[in-house]
Amino acid sequence: MLENREEEVTTVRVQDPRVQHEGSWSSYVDYKIFLHTNSKAFTAKTSCVRRRYREFVWLKRQLQKNAGLVPVPELPGKSTFFVGSTDEFIEQRRQGLQQFLEKVVQNVVLLSDSRLHLFLQSQLSVPEIEACVQGRGSQTVTGAILHYAMSNCGWGQEGALPGGRLRGSCADLGSPQDPASLEPFPYWSDLGTDGARWDSPEEPREPLGGQREVH
Repeated sequence: MLENREEEVTTVRVQDPRVQHEGSWSSYVDYKIFLHTNSKAFTAKTSCVRRRYREFVWLKRQLQKNAGLVPVPELPGKSTFFVGSTDEFIEQRRQGLQQFLEKVVQNVVLLSDSRLHLFLQSQLSVPEIEACVQGRGSQTVTGAILHYAMSNCGWGQEGALPGGRLRGSCADLGSPQDPASLEPFPYWSDLGTDGARWDSPEEPREPLGGQREVH
């Protein structure tokens, strides 16, 4: 008699872009990553974090280093020219980031990388992720994910609270921004591939407005 095995399904959504400020003249956009799964590959079945574009760039590089000949999906925003509004650019990038993660979580080789799990299911910074994976942190990979989940920051429960606010970490991760604040700033450090902070710290920032090249 055949076993009735439940099909493993992983849903990942990239949404809710927010402008975050770094000083007076620099801002960037980060995105909410909501994940829900019944897969045994994941420690937490529901999680919610916020990540910025350069963290995605770092993740892709690390996945490729560890995956060998297995191809890693491409990220949006490489070597193209974009002319249009800031909101259009952010939406195109959001869609591209979601497509990237949807492909990554379906690849069993990429799913074996601990960095991916910490990226999706903890709010550790890139240096903290590296320390954890290399055994130099205060917690194991599983411990870090469970600690984040049980701290009521990672469950991603989105019930409404008084005043229309969302329940759970995704409502509060990062500095809350009014939707009206999505307006041009003198410099947005994540409009280009500035993920090279860990590899190429000299990459220049790109000005907003008009025609701009997205690396």
